[in-house]
Amino acid sequence: MSAPSTAPPPGAIPAPRRSWPRPPALRRLPSRVSLRPLVGYAFILPAVAILVLFFYVPAVLLFIISFLHFKLAGPGTGFAGLSNFEVLFNQPLFIKSLEVTGYYVLVMVPATIVLALALAMLVRDGIRRSRRRRGGIAQALIFLPHVTPLVATSLIWVYILNPQYGFLNFIVGQFTAHPPGWLFSSTWALPAVMIYSLWHSVGLYMVLLLAGLAIIPDRLIEAAQVDGVTGFACFRRVIWPQLRPTVYLVTLLATVATMQAFSQIYTLSGGAHGHGGGPAYATTTDSLLIYQTAFQYFHFSLAAAMSLMLFVILLIITIVQRWGFSSRQES
Repeated sequence: MSAPSTAPPPGAIPAPRRSWPRPPALRRLPSRVSLRPLVGYAFILPAVAILVLFFYVPAVLLFIISFLHFKLAGPGTGFAGLSNFEVLFNQPLFIKSLEVTGYYVLVMVPATIVLALALAMLVRDGIRRSRRRRGGIAQALIFLPHVTPLVATSLIWVYILNPQYGFLNFIVGQFTAHPPGWLFSSTWALPAVMIYSLWHSVGLYMVLLLAGLAIIPDRLIEAAQVDGVTGFACFRRVIWPQLRPTVYLVTLLATVATMQAFSQIYTLSGGAHGHGGGPAYATTTDSLLIYQTAFQYFHFSLAAAMSLMLFVILLIITIVQRWGFSSRQES
């Protein structure tokens, strides 16, 4: 015998099924809740923490200490107001450091831009003439000094610039009987630092300018050459307007780097032997004086006031440069 059929008769309404509630642990989160932004914040959290801990917090502390009579140990810390800044403006060595820094910046920034732009144009011409391998080798050789350690190469240049047995005076001595004293002369010490700084940093700015030249369409230059615009006229009317934003970036970076230059000046002027900034304070820039005031003479309040003034000067220079390039761009 066959088992009785349990199927409902035709036309009958099926009984509704029971829906059991899902356990709370298995319920889905609302569709609007997403953890992706939290994952992004978790990735940038270490970088933000380092930036806050080693940049913003010291900057705030420096601003506070510049208005205090601060001592690293022992009593005596108190509010000083503007007395630290008054002491600085009455200190001849601080005025001397500002003069040296200004002279260093006014010479280094234009020299860096001109030399880097000339090298970038030469390398670009070499690449355009189907010498890509040679252009790449030249670019690497010019950029190589920038990636070398600053202190190590500075020590090498101490021997190169030695007035008695240095390689540079060996070459200069072939043309004159009295070669410069370089680092041992108050007249030639800062130019010697400039020569090293140009050698070490010009490769970076050449690469930046070369990148700016690479985005200029070749058809613009070819069209100008067809119209008879060649040589310097082509550079002034076609290349320079397209390269101006990159030149602004290079100018800004070079200005900040030269005003904050410390390691090469400290090493070349004999800072390891206690003679940093010499001879006769000829290479005492503001950054070097800040270091000496804080860590040799332990006047942290004066050093903080110097740092704040250096920041204000850099801010003013940056605003002026931005305004100058923007006005020329609009015109």
